[in-house]
Amino acid sequence: MKAALLTDRGVVRVGGPEARSFLQGLVTGNAVTLGEDEARWAALLSPQGKILFDFLMSATPDAILLDVNREKIPDLVKRLTMYRLRAKVEISDESENLSVIALYDGAPGEGARDSRHAEMGTRLIVPAGKVAAQMLTFGGDFGLADYAAHRIALGVPEGGVDFAYGDAFPHEADMDQLNGVDFKKGCFVGQEVVARMHYRGTTRNRVLKVLLEGAAPPPGAIVMAGEIRVGTMGSSAGAQGLALLRIDRAEEAAQAGQALVSGETRLRLA
Repeated sequence: MKAALLTDRGVVRVGGPEARSFLQGLVTGNAVTLGEDEARWAALLSPQGKILFDFLMSATPDAILLDVNREKIPDLVKRLTMYRLRAKVEISDESENLSVIALYDGAPGEGARDSRHAEMGTRLIVPAGKVAAQMLTFGGDFGLADYAAHRIALGVPEGGVDFAYGDAFPHEADMDQLNGVDFKKGCFVGQEVVARMHYRGTTRNRVLKVLLEGAAPPPGAIVMAGEIRVGTMGSSAGAQGLALLRIDRAEEAAQAGQALVSGETRLRLA
């Protein structure tokens, strides 16, 4: 089992007697059925159904903890506070007090199971002052790059690099396939748009895993098939990467035997 201290992640605490019901009416994941053994992927959307924030929700006896991109925390706290109204909840940034550790590439251990993929591993949220001692028990920190390679190999996208906040629908980020949307739980912000895309099958773009033949293009680099733009590159590690691609154009290129190219690098759909 490997361990990585995720310094790019922070923690938002949503506590109080109405914490679960408050989140249930806002986010794509089911906060009511969330157990303490699971880190459940979810997003807070715009009314138009686009991802503003994504996070892993973990339950404690008295709160829901949101494991989230550290740079997005001030805006997330502000947005949640705006929605709070008279709900009996407390919303706070706990990133100075709590740290996020990912455990992966081995038999399931302690922590909450990352529900995005059976092989993603677990997430552990610990007091910041105990991180050093905790990491020693796992044999040290394998680092963000090693964990990113693990994530990319499994085809799991990362917000802000594989899809743009405020621009991507949950289906484009594969949230419908990676347990990030509960279509049976009832209403949430943007739910009508997301449900319509799901049941009508109108998704045109998706984050897909690609194999790279050449140097890894930077995130955001354009992917072409001949003279036709097919999508953009996301994160990569070694010869594997993720790209947000227009599905029909990628399929047409494959059927025509036409290579996908980003810069000087050829891409093959994994």
